[in-house]
Amino acid sequence: MQQNSLSQKVTEAKMDGLKKSVEDKMEGLKKDMEAKMDGLKKSVEYKLDGLKKYMEAKMNVVEAKTDGLEVKMEGKMDDLKTDLTKLLQEMFTNGEKVVKETHYEKKINVNNDFIDSNVLLKTHHVPKTDMRNIDGKDPITWILQMEQFFNLHNVKNTQKVCVATLFFGSKSVCMVSMPLLL
Repeated sequence: MQQNSLSQKVTEAKMDGLKKSVEDKMEGLKKDMEAKMDGLKKSVEYKLDGLKKYMEAKMNVVEAKTDGLEVKMEGKMDDLKTDLTKLLQEMFTNGEKVVKETHYEKKINVNNDFIDSNVLLKTHHVPKTDMRNIDGKDPITWILQMEQFFNLHNVKNTQKVCVATLFFGSKSVCMVSMPLLL
């Protein structure tokens, strides 16, 4: 029995030694793994930070190019607007200004046309047409079409308003008639 217990004690001592050895190795592996994980984490953070800076720089370049394109586009739009205005002036008014000056000149013409039209007011016939009613969605095109119609059929200035109101939609008539009702 004593021999058994002596060999048992030796076995237990060896087992304790092995256990201690395994625990030490496991602790070493654990510390080694933690060190490697910290290194990987720092490496990933460094790469992500570099990628973030790279993307910010690219975004700044894109924004700068976009700003440059916007400036160029605005310049091109201004040129296009000027060219279209010139073209419209040539097509519709035989060189007269379309915007502000024309309005004043037409007031003068309206008075002269009114005097002339009183003599032959009933004899000037406005031809029938399939003009679209103004719906408020594209008034500039509608006005330009009406101007073409007036020029094509030599409608007198005194009759232009009356003829144009024939092509008002129900909403437009209400809006035009509203001040008269007040």
